[in-house]
Amino acid sequence: MGFASNIFTPKWLALYFLLALVLSANVAFCGEPVKHLPGFDGELPFKLETGYISLNESELFFYFIESQGEPETDPLFFWFTGGPGCSSFSGIIYEIGPIQFDIHYYNGGLPRLLYYPYTWTKTASFVFVDSPVGTGYSYATSSDWSTSDTESIEQAYQFVRKWLIEHPQYLHLRLFIAGDSYSGLIVPVITKKIIEGNDANVKPHLNLTGYLVGSPTTDQHVNVNSRVILAHRLALVSDQLYEELKTSCKQNYVEVDPSNTACLTALAKYEKNVAEIWTNDILEPNCAFASPRPELPLSVRRSLAHQSSDEQFLLSPPKIPSELWCRAFNYALAYNWANDPGVQEALHVRKGKVKFWSRCNRTLSYTKDVTSVIDVHMWLSQRPLEVLLEVGDHDLVVPIVATQTWLKILNLTVSSNWRPWYVDGQVAGYTTKFVQEAYGYRLTYATVKGGGHTAPEYYRRECYDMFQRWLHFYPL
Repeated sequence: MGFASNIFTPKWLALYFLLALVLSANVAFCGEPVKHLPGFDGELPFKLETGYISLNESELFFYFIESQGEPETDPLFFWFTGGPGCSSFSGIIYEIGPIQFDIHYYNGGLPRLLYYPYTWTKTASFVFVDSPVGTGYSYATSSDWSTSDTESIEQAYQFVRKWLIEHPQYLHLRLFIAGDSYSGLIVPVITKKIIEGNDANVKPHLNLTGYLVGSPTTDQHVNVNSRVILAHRLALVSDQLYEELKTSCKQNYVEVDPSNTACLTALAKYEKNVAEIWTNDILEPNCAFASPRPELPLSVRRSLAHQSSDEQFLLSPPKIPSELWCRAFNYALAYNWANDPGVQEALHVRKGKVKFWSRCNRTLSYTKDVTSVIDVHMWLSQRPLEVLLEVGDHDLVVPIVATQTWLKILNLTVSSNWRPWYVDGQVAGYTTKFVQEAYGYRLTYATVKGGGHTAPEYYRRECYDMFQRWLHFYPL
């Protein structure tokens, strides 16, 4: 009884409330604010916080950008960039965030950052996650950090829960899971896990409203098969060769019988037709390096073009002639910026944990054990969710044909017929809307005219208009 009576003395009460205050501060501020970034003039005009979430011998790095609109009521998105192994910084700097590199006046050294006004953070808060472990600034605390789709999904789901527990002031906001490219296999399953957790009364309850996928890998078989179809539609393949492919391969270009010589011959012709095409966007130049390496023969440079172009992280020249511009120049700047010690200090990156930052880490020990999530989309279509599905129509990595194929499999009801949508009086793409009225499910499907992989990187302004209209229930 002596201890029980003494614990509520003024001295103990003061210590108790002090401890509670410290603990609540740790919960609310597990990340650290970033007010200035090297390369950006002055204080950042948006609220940025960076930090780590600890999960299963892994430290996942995040960038949190609070909504520049009404942060107390605007929705919260968790963003997962594809790859697997591509840093979420790529989404910030090239696709949907409030900053961009000044590529027109680069004179070497640390790249200059500019504010980008048509940012998705004008109307929503975003947590950009470097996932899976080994991506961006995320790292493992154990020597064995091999992972897989299944493990990455579980870790990402736990990240969402833990981040919200440590930032409880955002729990009441409408919650969306979002991502693009390879994350098309990840985002729907995270969404399903959140619903299952809520159904099982896991605390805290997450206020899930919907999900967003851009140029999403959804079914690997459908994806690969669709490339031949789109290549023909875009006039990269002749009618004669397309008929030859369809007939000899029986429209199956993935699981080809090695004894089917006619099909293999036709596929070889197809590969020759598209070998020099920049598959991310067939209208742009195919570049192997961020700057030319004249000491290499042209044949070697062409063979290297089939690697990830920005893996060759060479500096861009002081001035880039517009006629020689290549998207890889822009990618190269990210290596210079993100590996700078001053940048890492400003971002509160832990010293010595990541030897070299890569925009996309191709050395991950990663098992691709999820090949299709069509069944997951079908399961989700029986829930009251708001969904945005957006794609570029000149993307040969995840063809628009693949998206339309799996959408048909869902057997949704069309509530708004196919029509153009506009930005500044010009056709920006085409859109249609699907519903499952019985469940309150609504899916907006939008194409981006001329868009590549992924669409916001190529048409950033147009995709901002698309996003903010969808988010606020306006027709595209």
